[in-house]
Amino acid sequence: MFPYLRLGPFLLQMPLLALLLGFWIGSTFIEREAARLGLNKEKINSLISYGLVGGILGARLAYAAQYASVYLANPLGLFSLSTSTLSPVGGFVIGIAAAALYAYRQKLPLRPTLDALTPGLAFLLIAIGVSHLLSGNAYGAPSRVPWMMYLWSDYRHPSQLYEIFLALVVFTIVLPKIIPAHAPGVKFVQFIAFTAIARVFLEAFRGDSVLWLDGYRAAQVMGLVVLIGCIVLLRQWERTCQHESILQ
Repeated sequence: MFPYLRLGPFLLQMPLLALLLGFWIGSTFIEREAARLGLNKEKINSLISYGLVGGILGARLAYAAQYASVYLANPLGLFSLSTSTLSPVGGFVIGIAAAALYAYRQKLPLRPTLDALTPGLAFLLIAIGVSHLLSGNAYGAPSRVPWMMYLWSDYRHPSQLYEIFLALVVFTIVLPKIIPAHAPGVKFVQFIAFTAIARVFLEAFRGDSVLWLDGYRAAQVMGLVVLIGCIVLLRQWERTCQHESILQ
């Protein structure tokens, strides 16, 4: 693992750098896709900014709420640059809410906007995998496979490498020239569906899974639910498109 890089008296957090680079490159993909779809570039950039700021604040505040006593004793900890003191779920929910509110107020078309965001979000997943590899988070279950990785006092599945590979596959699949979408919004739903499939597969090799009831992995259950929802939504949209084509 490579969590820090010393530059003189400063320590550069490599996982944070990976996320920032992923966001910057992902934003470039979003801008190109927005231009291809004929969307307002400035509004899309503002949408990204609102989502980013809301996500970061939400992730930190959600994490602080889980450990309220620690942050009440040391309020300056809220300004830490450590990526390990962020709540991914809280950041995702609040970031999406902030972006959705901005999109609603600006009257951005829902489905084309989601399609424009898709390649950037897909690339960001690659960066998240790299950040996990650098930090040692999202570690794998103990294993003795030939490609095992020694981490946290045991030999484990290199789940971070699995995560990066699967994110690369999903990113490639959702590129417009690989699988063309026949209706607005379909590309985004495809991205969510493929990501859910990747998560269900990846979770089988994780060593830090949250377990529900009699040992069911929470992420796998949620992934299957999301996948089923995507399938239902795609079928509904397909019927809608067929109905509209008949009326025309």
